[in-house]
Amino acid sequence: MLELQHISFDADAVQSSGEAKEILRDVSLKIDERFVAVTGPNGSGKSTLARIISGILKPTSGRILLDGEDITDLSITEKARRGISFAFQQPVRFKGITVRDLITLAAGHDISVGEACNYLSEVGLCAKDYINREVNSSLSGGECKRIEIAMILARGTKFSIFDEPEAGIDLWSFQSLIQVFEKMHEQVGGSILIITHQERILDIADTIVVLKDGQVAATGTRKEILPELLQGTGTCAALRRD
Repeated sequence: MLELQHISFDADAVQSSGEAKEILRDVSLKIDERFVAVTGPNGSGKSTLARIISGILKPTSGRILLDGEDITDLSITEKARRGISFAFQQPVRFKGITVRDLITLAAGHDISVGEACNYLSEVGLCAKDYINREVNSSLSGGECKRIEIAMILARGTKFSIFDEPEAGIDLWSFQSLIQVFEKMHEQVGGSILIITHQERILDIADTIVVLKDGQVAATGTRKEILPELLQGTGTCAALRRD
């Protein structure tokens, strides 16, 4: 279980005054479900929260506990060793490194070609077309995101974070990603946390957390939260507005 206790985060404002800007304020959450979605307007602190959990940023105050261990001050590498994975909005590309190399690195030990191919198949990619491909600009955004998910599957971590996985990909790729997340939701042994605006992703979450102005505005099951988010709009587009 991941527990956030009174997490706050201040960033230096880009102003002549030099005053700190409060991004998160007294956020407390317990995450023990298989699939948790965090949503809210732009600027509400969602991506900052994901980066704090993963270790990219450190909170100004508060504590982060993973299965009872205080991991607040651990680096991103140390948190990864504890079992936390993070997938960026825009997956990184590595010239000269193949897809097989990345999946092997993610697994943390030598794996066979067959095992690597199985992970690619899990995310809907034809293994023979991708296993030896270089991870460079020839891959589409949707392909990179699915390869990144395959890496997380290979790691087998207890807590996986995805920051707006739908951002910047085409409709066809998005439909494929939804199927991948639905499958992960059914099979995962740990917890998945997704930062998202998309109704279809929210609709498969066990728990939805709504952030607004850096605070938790609401949390509950999708049956409790989703109707209120969709009321009067039919979509979650309103969540993009401040």
